[in-house]
Amino acid sequence: MERLHALQDWAARQLGGDALDIAPASADASFRRYFRVTAKGRDYIVMDAPPAHEDCRPFIAVAKLFGEAGVHVPQVLAQDLDQGFLLLSDLGNTTYLSALNESTARELYLESNDALIRIQQASRPGVLPEYDRALLSRELMLFPEWYVVKHLGVAMKDDQKAILGTVFERLLANNLAQPRVYVHRDWHSRNLMVSDPNPGILDFQDAVYGPITYDLASIYRDAYIQWDEEQQIDWVIRYWEKARAARLPVREDFGEFWRDFEWMGAQRHIKVLGIFARLYHRDGKDGYLKDMPLVMHYLRKVCERYDELKPLLFLLEGLENREVRVGYTF
Repeated sequence: MERLHALQDWAARQLGGDALDIAPASADASFRRYFRVTAKGRDYIVMDAPPAHEDCRPFIAVAKLFGEAGVHVPQVLAQDLDQGFLLLSDLGNTTYLSALNESTARELYLESNDALIRIQQASRPGVLPEYDRALLSRELMLFPEWYVVKHLGVAMKDDQKAILGTVFERLLANNLAQPRVYVHRDWHSRNLMVSDPNPGILDFQDAVYGPITYDLASIYRDAYIQWDEEQQIDWVIRYWEKARAARLPVREDFGEFWRDFEWMGAQRHIKVLGIFARLYHRDGKDGYLKDMPLVMHYLRKVCERYDELKPLLFLLEGLENREVRVGYTF
């Protein structure tokens, strides 16, 4: 409560008013919190990012970078890095997730494709952190630590660890061979806002320079909403065609690009299962448990499709005490 009062006082000083109306706007999986304040008939967002846990500087830097690329991100109107406070322009309160349905999806997704391409066209090496082997591997290792050991309560045997390590190496080889661009890293329906211009883009502070299919996998294999694969392919093809026209370094063959998309999605879903388990077991946040079955569904479908990934499916069935299918080779 003391921190909330300090945040409110700081925002009031920035906006030249006395007491402000302040209400929660959203929270995310980190320690950051967002509040909506109203001053002189206009809404603003105040970010509370406790310096002991969060660093506001990447948010400020990426907001500038993406804004210069021509996409709609919050403007940073004032900052206090010592306290961990940012005053931001308000992109509204309508997320893609709340607005998506059969009649709106096509327009919303194609506008998100256009914004993603603008970000990727601005890409330059050496500006954002590298999405390198170390970071990709660290993300994958969240799965055995938090999903397998903590969530399933299973201690893997040496042969199971070896299978997991083999599949992880195959995924990493694919991910690291992909062309590299700016990667938002959480490009999905809860972080895109319906706004003018559309979309409004949030939660970009962890952006990196990495595989070109990562953000596409985030949004079309979204943990929070599911679409038929035929529809996913249509939207990804439309991205791929526009990306080629924009001279982005996508694969010439769409089949190869789709394979990259699926393998990148597998890496992300392995990571997400670990993160969701950690949020529950370490941080006491149970809201993501309901989303884990969809994430596992995506992962299993990809593992079924590619022989090189089938050992992971076999392993998952063993870990979850499912009936083991025959015909898998390692």
